[in-house]
Amino acid sequence: MAYRNPVICGFHPDPSICRKGDDYFLVTSSFEYFPGVPLFHSKDLVNWRQIGHCLTRREQLDLREVPSSCGVYAPTIRLHGDTFYMTTTNVTRGGNFYVKTDDPFGVWSDPVFIDQPGIDPDLFFDEDGAVYYTTSWSGEEGQGVYQSRIDLATGKRLSDIRLLWKGTGGQYPEAPHLYRIGEWYYLMIAEGGTEYGHMVTLARSRSAQGPFESCPSNPILSHRSRLAPIHATGHADWVETPDGNWWMVFLGIRPVGYPNRHHLGRETFLAPVAWTEDGWPVVGREGTVDETMPSEGLRLLPNPPSPVRDDFDAAALAPHWTFLRNPEPDNWTLAEQPGSLTLWGARVTLNDAASPAFVGRRQQHFDCRVSVRLSFAPQRDGEEAGLAVYMNERFHYEIALVRTLGERKLVFRRRIGSLWKVENEAPWTADSVVLTVKADRERYAFGFSEHEEGFIPFGQGECALLATEVAGGFTGVFMAMYATGNGARSESPARFEWFDYEPLEE
Repeated sequence: MAYRNPVICGFHPDPSICRKGDDYFLVTSSFEYFPGVPLFHSKDLVNWRQIGHCLTRREQLDLREVPSSCGVYAPTIRLHGDTFYMTTTNVTRGGNFYVKTDDPFGVWSDPVFIDQPGIDPDLFFDEDGAVYYTTSWSGEEGQGVYQSRIDLATGKRLSDIRLLWKGTGGQYPEAPHLYRIGEWYYLMIAEGGTEYGHMVTLARSRSAQGPFESCPSNPILSHRSRLAPIHATGHADWVETPDGNWWMVFLGIRPVGYPNRHHLGRETFLAPVAWTEDGWPVVGREGTVDETMPSEGLRLLPNPPSPVRDDFDAAALAPHWTFLRNPEPDNWTLAEQPGSLTLWGARVTLNDAASPAFVGRRQQHFDCRVSVRLSFAPQRDGEEAGLAVYMNERFHYEIALVRTLGERKLVFRRRIGSLWKVENEAPWTADSVVLTVKADRERYAFGFSEHEEGFIPFGQGECALLATEVAGGFTGVFMAMYATGNGARSESPARFEWFDYEPLEE
């Protein structure tokens, strides 16, 4: 038997994992998107189901006016006793904090802020009761991994912050995780930056406070300069199965074309971990992984296929839906017209680093089809609603129904950095329309129809122009429903009757 990498596709970077009994829980970064820190559950490490988010309230996560690719950075999830802890950084507002719960399928606590600077925080509970907090920081001794002991109840430091390790010489030593396995304390970090030189390195000590000796086979995971479909592997965490085997989760990318460009974002991958006689790990195939890997030791339990269509007939949005920053409550509702998602266009647009009327989901497959049925009768010039392919406020495509100079039109628009253009437009008199995006590895094809079955081509956009190598940042492409009044609040509701997301690849 074998499994396919990535195990969680699309923009799901910086994975962290823990286990309770036969249940595995995994979290990833979310940056400017809300709710924050997607939370996944699995029984077999391969097949994951999103069960919610850790940060679902503004009291937990303030994202007002957060720039793109800021907000929530890398999280760590840990189980101590019967309590789950998730710690992360809001790099724009508040710094490092943790939330906790006794039920990961339920609600998480209000945040407890930690008196330590840096990013990529790690919580480690030692056997003597000490709680260590470790971050990546450019402190008095330079760039490296720093640590203090903390009072878990208050977040106050119980010791000075001290340098633990600077890594092996790669830039940006970050993503620290501390573990005790037998008599050794292992410190795993990422180096090289979350780009094509990314790697995972390891050190160990007889004490949680060091000194740490570097693994002789560092880096233990890297795809630097490889001719392979997977690149930028790093930022890892590992977990022991109930039968004593070890597995590692980590981020990677799947670039397209030459030069390499990736638009789906950093994704979550999985690799087996073996151990040498002298207690050092061997990850995957001597420090590398493939898209297809043997699942030896795992009893695979596939999830049922996700439904293609969301009819918006539930009382709440499904867990995969997200907003840009904290949503304004009066911008969206499921209750106003049951069976539809209603958006009221905000003053701000997709071009603003703000909180537009925006409900989106990650693009998780290179080849996919996305369609919506939109009912919208704009009464004032500037009112607009449609379907966007969105990387950030400076890089996005959209097909939309708008009102301009008293006339309703369908438009296809492209925004690439400081350049934007309406590529196509056509008159439209009906109050509803089906908008569709067909994606492959190279391009997005946009179209519309009056009925569900049709597709009238309306324009194309290159995937590469929304890639991180062009658009910058740390996120990935979203497929999103949106509405805007282009400078004034809309007087007309945009009702999305359904949303289809159909993968077209295995």
